[in-house]
Amino acid sequence: MAQLSDDCFAFGDALLSVEQAEALVATRIPPLAGSEMLALHLLRGRILAAPLLAAVPLPPFFNAAVDGYAFRHADLTAGAATALPLAGRVAAGHGAAALPAGAAMRIFTGAPMPAGADSVLMQEDAREAEGRVLVPPGLKPGANARPAGEDVAQGSEALAAGTRLRAPEIGLAAALGQAVLPVRPLVRVGVFSTGDELATPGTTLGPAQTFDSNRFTLLALLGGLPVVATDLGILPDNAEATRAALAAAAGQHDLLLTSGGVSMGEEDHVRAAIQQGGSLVFWRLAVKPGRPAAMGVIGGTPVLGLPGNPVAAVVTFLHLARPLILRLAGARAEPLPRFPAQATFQYRKKAGRREYVRVRLLPGAPLPLAEKFAREGAGLLSSLTQSDAFAELPEEVTAVAPGDTVQVLPFAACF
Repeated sequence: MAQLSDDCFAFGDALLSVEQAEALVATRIPPLAGSEMLALHLLRGRILAAPLLAAVPLPPFFNAAVDGYAFRHADLTAGAATALPLAGRVAAGHGAAALPAGAAMRIFTGAPMPAGADSVLMQEDAREAEGRVLVPPGLKPGANARPAGEDVAQGSEALAAGTRLRAPEIGLAAALGQAVLPVRPLVRVGVFSTGDELATPGTTLGPAQTFDSNRFTLLALLGGLPVVATDLGILPDNAEATRAALAAAAGQHDLLLTSGGVSMGEEDHVRAAIQQGGSLVFWRLAVKPGRPAAMGVIGGTPVLGLPGNPVAAVVTFLHLARPLILRLAGARAEPLPRFPAQATFQYRKKAGRREYVRVRLLPGAPLPLAEKFAREGAGLLSSLTQSDAFAELPEEVTAVAPGDTVQVLPFAACF
């Protein structure tokens, strides 16, 4: 567990930019201690705890990159085709005799190059007749051959500590002969929703209730991160119950996430519970949607209070919870994926805050087209299912016109 002191941050009541909030996380939150050894098939999504140094070169020996014929480049006649007698064959997984001077050997992909050979003629380019192969002019020395260590040199760092292990990284570890790797512990995250107006899906709605969606959206977003997530249910609109529940959960988790209860209403109790139970790091972000977001520390455990509106909760999760979790997990920073698109819409905004506009992405040239979702409410959960991305409008931008280039965050890569 990351045990933070309650005064490890200096709280100011000013709005924080996204960069300022992320910098607080990067500089003040230590990764969780410890590691464990896991087999390759259990590694997907985990964070590498120590550098992986290549115990062997990759490939481990000089080998053929294609099916064809191995030969010594010095035996070719410059500027003309050369007929070389065949002196044997070598298949993958088997050794070969040394290549006689002035000869060639039939060879297959991945087979070790016979001693003396340095190049390979692709099978598709070869003509074989009467025990000879005709090598056309123009091949360069070393053609279609892979030296030992061409991919990864022996002793080099193949994977850095903090790497999130996906299929390519796991495959590379296997290729280097590793059966197990040391990984950081999973981050234990507890998720609350807040409010008497919420009911859990599958139960009966009261006369003034709506079904809770944020908790399940957040749990789904956590599914792509190195965490063990726990559904902690709904906190009632009661100050003492909220304070007690957060204090109890803090002792069992590395991070607490809540949604709702962080604004200025009389029934918004999360911010006060953080202040009473520990300390408040920050309260408001200079973003739209998502301004009412609180971060604090209770009993040494960081607590993130996200907004209650569904779209605002997603925006602040991406910019606060995601980097915080990666930091706790010991992962290297992973910027959210962005790419340019051409706006088809007109839009005005205030300077000094960053805004995220839901857009559909349509084919276009040279850039894809970003078409604004027709409505703007932060409570419109369907806007996320009917859009493809957030158009990110920086603090200094005050207007967008059709034809302007905007940066977009694609849902498919972020969610």
